[in-house]
Amino acid sequence: PFEELDGVASVVSGFAGGTVPNPSYDEVSTKTTGHYESVQVIYDPALVPYDTLLQVYWHNVDPLDDGGQFCDRGAPYRPAVFVRTAEERAAAEATKARLAERFGEAIRVPVLDAAPFYAAEAYHQDFYRTNPGHYQRYRTGCRRDARLEQLWGDAAGHLGPAL
Repeated sequence: PFEELDGVASVVSGFAGGTVPNPSYDEVSTKTTGHYESVQVIYDPALVPYDTLLQVYWHNVDPLDDGGQFCDRGAPYRPAVFVRTAEERAAAEATKARLAERFGEAIRVPVLDAAPFYAAEAYHQDFYRTNPGHYQRYRTGCRRDARLEQLWGDAAGHLGPAL
């Protein structure tokens, strides 16, 4: 969904927040490196505001689940928002607070200081494009789309209304 936004130059799959420099997907999958599976979004803030990126993020995760996402379980699959500036932190914390009010419970997604980001291997990039059948089976079989629709209604998986 980030790639659909005007002003987003690139979206790279990778890893952040762990203790091993330049980890491979296999290393991160052992759940011993401390990394989160992450995406790095490069964007032009004159064309797409940070708040818009936050809206897209929240509408594509289950903010009530800190044990992973959908059928991907464990430390590498925990949701998190990595921030670089005080302004980004304030915006992320504000949307998180509004979500807590909306859902009537704590949002289990930490807002963390940006950590070194390491791009995943080439085969891990744009997986939804290079393996569309597998990706669709994941979305359906892991009940990703159903859970997002339960949480967000028509805004699931998209930009959705302002938070």
